[in-house]
Amino acid sequence: MPGANYRAGARRPRGARDREEDGGGLEPAAVARDLLTGTSNMSFEELLELQSQVGTKTYKQLVAGNSPKKQGSRPPIQNACVADKHRPLEMSAKIRVPFLRQVVPISKKVARDPRFDDLSGEYNPEVFDKTYQFLNDIRAKEKELVKKQLKKHRSGEEHEKLQQLLQRMEQQEMAQQERKQQQELHLALKHERRAQAQQGHRPYFLKKSEQRQLALAEKFKELKRSKKLENFLSRKRRRNAGKDRRHLPLSKE
Repeated sequence: MPGANYRAGARRPRGARDREEDGGGLEPAAVARDLLTGTSNMSFEELLELQSQVGTKTYKQLVAGNSPKKQGSRPPIQNACVADKHRPLEMSAKIRVPFLRQVVPISKKVARDPRFDDLSGEYNPEVFDKTYQFLNDIRAKEKELVKKQLKKHRSGEEHEKLQQLLQRMEQQEMAQQERKQQQELHLALKHERRAQAQQGHRPYFLKKSEQRQLALAEKFKELKRSKKLENFLSRKRRRNAGKDRRHLPLSKE
């Protein structure tokens, strides 16, 4: 008999009792729905027993459907939206505010190197030398000034500093002259190729090794003209001898 497992003290709803008397098998969900109308008067053991009969899932769904909403329940969370775009940004209290906080956006300054920037144009050595030709006069005046200061300081730390400065100036001047000679050589080869093309001949482009040989020949001519060839060759011999000495085996005593 349905409902025989319930305790005698448990009250069943009148509608469920009438349907049982009328006969016919009742669905467990319908029985549970009728019984849950009087669950306020049932003990905890009776509720557990009812849950074991109708099933946990059905029991929870019926209880949730019949239970009224709490008046003090929290309203559903709405999507946060900014009513005014000029309103200050609200920071969460759960996230620690950084020490260096950027309040006002600042445009970042980007350093620009004109040597490697396309906005400055392409580097042309001939145009550069013509544009900054006035620097040669300034360097010559500075060199004369250093020589005068060197005559005043014959010894000491100041003398060594001036000597190093004068030596660096002379090396820069020699490097500039060598670079100028190479530019003149390239320009001469360019004119020669252009003349061959005008005559109908196929232009011949020199290899880098051949260009180095021509530059070395021009350097020897310039040293011979200035009577510095012997000093240059002697330094070259000493340098090569030092290199060869490194590869010799050590003498055993």
